Amino acid sequence: MRKFEKVSTADNGIIPTRSDVGSAGYDFYAVEDLTIKPQEMVKFKTNIKACMEKDEVLLLYVRSSIGIKKNLMLCNGTGVIDSTYYNNPDNEGNIFCTLFNYGTETQEIKAGDRVMQGVFVKYLITDDDNTVNEIRTGGIGSTGN
Repeated sequence: MRKFEKVSTADNGIIPTRSDVGSAGYDFYAVEDLTIKPQEMVKFKTNIKACMEKDEVLLLYVRSSIGIKKNLMLCNGTGVIDSTYYNNPDNEGNIFCTLFNYGTETQEIKAGDRVMQGVFVKYLITDDDNTVNEIRTGGIGSTGN
């Protein structure tokens, strides 16, 4: 099953949507007003989690309009949400967004603005796969620990 849900601890998550039938990405929304000064990064929760098949990943990219018009980028370039991130014990799978302002002007993001897009992708593993941990035990940055 592949779907988005609001995390149980927040009321203000907005379920991601596609802009049209040809869109590969689902738009993620800011849930609060943000001010991002030049050379500053701001991290915020989307209050959304993603359920997907075990051989899928959700890749997150900054929306073109945010990058081109506002000089904002995702701090990690591309976000990678593994299927095991869903309902993890640390944060229930809440997807975060961290934007960096590489421009020279302060940027404003309003609650409800579309800030990044997520694309579901199938992936392959090697025939001699050697997985380190069988079970995810935490949230962001927890795999391999």
